[in-house]
Parts: sequence; C-alpha cells; structure tokens
Amino acid sequence: MTSTIGDRHRFIEEYRQIRYAEGRGSDNPDYYLALPYADLSGANSGAWAMRARTYRYFEQRILPPLEMQAGRPLNILDLGAGNGWMSYRLSLRGHRSWALDIFNDTRDGLLAAKNYPQPFPLIEAEFDDLPFPASSFDLAIYNSSLHYSVDYSSTLKEAKRCLRRDGRIVILDSPIYRRHEHGRQMVEERHANFLSCYGFRSDAIPSIEFLDEPALHNLASELKIDWTIHRPWYGWKWHLRPWRARIHKRRPPSRFWILIGRFTDL
Repeated sequence: MTSTIGDRHRFIEEYRQIRYAEGRGSDNPDYYLALPYADLSGANSGAWAMRARTYRYFEQRILPPLEMQAGRPLNILDLGAGNGWMSYRLSLRGHRSWALDIFNDTRDGLLAAKNYPQPFPLIEAEFDDLPFPASSFDLAIYNSSLHYSVDYSSTLKEAKRCLRRDGRIVILDSPIYRRHEHGRQMVEERHANFLSCYGFRSDAIPSIEFLDEPALHNLASELKIDWTIHRPWYGWKWHLRPWRARIHKRRPPSRFWILIGRFTDL
C-alpha cells in the first residue's frame, strides 16, 4: 500500500493502539517462539488457533511440493510479516525468508524479531514499492496481510516483478466473500466498532480489507493469474457459521481460503 507520510504515521499509531489493546505481543520471549501453534499470553488464543491450522496446512500440503520442485532452499518474501513468526518458521526449514512490514514495533512488529534465536532480514517497506530487484523470489507470501492493500492490481503487479519465472504468490488468512457488498458491510461494521471502542475508525489509509470472488476473477483476467484454491478445515463451529448467519438474518461470514497464484505470462 502506498500513502502520504502523514497518513502512514496516523495509520501506524492507530494500528499500534488497537494491537496493544487486543493484548498482542508479550514480555516473554517464549511467546514468539510458540507462534502460531500456541498463544502463551492467552489474549488471542482463538485467532492464533486458526492461524496455526492455516500454517499447518500450508507447511504440510503446499510447501513440500514446491520444495521438491526447486530442489534447493527457497527465497521467500514474507509480506506483512508482523513480528516475523512465519519467517522464523520458514528459516527453521532451511529457507531464506525476508520479513517485510511497515510496522516496526518492538512488541508486535518487525523489531519483535529480536526474540528469535535464528536471524533473518527485516525490511521496512510498503507492498507497492518493494526494494528488491526483479526475479528475486520463489514465493511471495501475504501473511494475513493482502487485505491491507489499497489496490490489489498494483500490489500484485509489484509482487510479480519480484518473482522468478516459476514463482508463486500465496495468500493466507485474508477474509474472502462471495459478494462484494458483504465485504463492504463487514468493513463498515469493523470501523464503527473501532470508533466506538477507540474514538477513531482506523481508516487513515483506505485499505480494501477483504477479497471477493468477482475481484479474484478480475485479477485473474487482468494479471494472467491462475488461482489454485485450498480450503483448510477449521472445525465444525467455523463450518456452520453461514447457517447461523442465515438463521439470524445476518450478512454471510467470510471464508478463509488459501490462494496460490501462478502468473501464466512470467
């Protein structure tokens, strides 16, 4: 996402306030080493349980074929890396991962990576202006982060520039709706909740905040992306959410698919 300096500063400060209020981060280094499989703080255990299921699926069913195909350690760009837990996990598998984010906080951002015993590169930059040469990476992973983009086309074009010929984009833990209007309803609900809780809407940077099926179709057509969709199992409670929403006459909930994108014209 690109932004003015003022908007970016306001976004980061509001984001920091929300994340701290949610109990993100810890004074205990073991908290970071346990992610995503356990939330030792107990503040966001449900969310981390979902992140763990997503990462397990990715690590066990998506990553191994890519590793076998390459026959060498992968160069991976961890986009929206937060505290760097995924880059740490990938480095334990022998890969070279660059953790990129605009949030360099010592508790919940890039500088929290000091808690990991194995170092990896930390890059403070925006999605639409990646400081890398063309054809540098095998994978560009949006780690619960693509929805922070303000323009998916520009963001993915920049990722495409940085990928090698057989590279892939991977989208994890971004909310996906069948229809655009349902996503817009979610965004309005979320901003109204922030306004009520914190006194601001947290929209200094107008992030899109969700994906929808028509948008994925349009991106596939415009950017020549061949999407592969994976649907991890998050349990019966999650599976039955659409039925509960229908019974209570609420908007349909989001899905959390894993999307693998291959640019067919690379």
